[in-house]
Amino acid sequence: MSSETFNALLLDISNQLREEDLSKMKFLVRDHVGKRDLERIASGHGLFQALAERGHLGPENLDFLIGVLQGIPRVDLSEKLQQFAGSERAANGGPSEEETAKLNIASEVISENLGRYWRKLGRKLGLSDAKLESISKRHPTDLEETAVELLKEWRKSQRAEAQTEKLLKALRDCQFNLTADKVQDRLTTEGF
Repeated sequence: MSSETFNALLLDISNQLREEDLSKMKFLVRDHVGKRDLERIASGHGLFQALAERGHLGPENLDFLIGVLQGIPRVDLSEKLQQFAGSERAANGGPSEEETAKLNIASEVISENLGRYWRKLGRKLGLSDAKLESISKRHPTDLEETAVELLKEWRKSQRAEAQTEKLLKALRDCQFNLTADKVQDRLTTEGF
């Protein structure tokens, strides 16, 4: 996706936001954007820029904004982003919808169970030490959020190659067998 297309989409969404919508969005993202920065933000595109600068928004990273839009609730705008993400996934050869659903489940279970050994898994998944350090600085005290970020970065780097089986293999290679078993149990429960 070209950055112009992505930015045009964000500008379109920004233009459709009411003042009340922006106020609700700022409340929802207050833990991710500093208080001073939030006070200066007067438009949707200003908020989007702040989120992008902090790694919460990008052409391949729309989930956070989709969740915020659903939370205010502006389902119409979140659906627009979801359609865009789906078309981009197809155009970029991203994982199938079924594989994406499996990865979402696996990511949830892993983030709940990984704990302080998240760096070991990150290295096994092929992320650089610089990337791991960046993740650590974003969430220095919240291990679950750190694991969520780790898995997002891995999925972003892998694109179409991101597969649940690779995650399971990396978990087992790190001797995180209990977590791998929990992932497999949850996938079976969900019908995969």
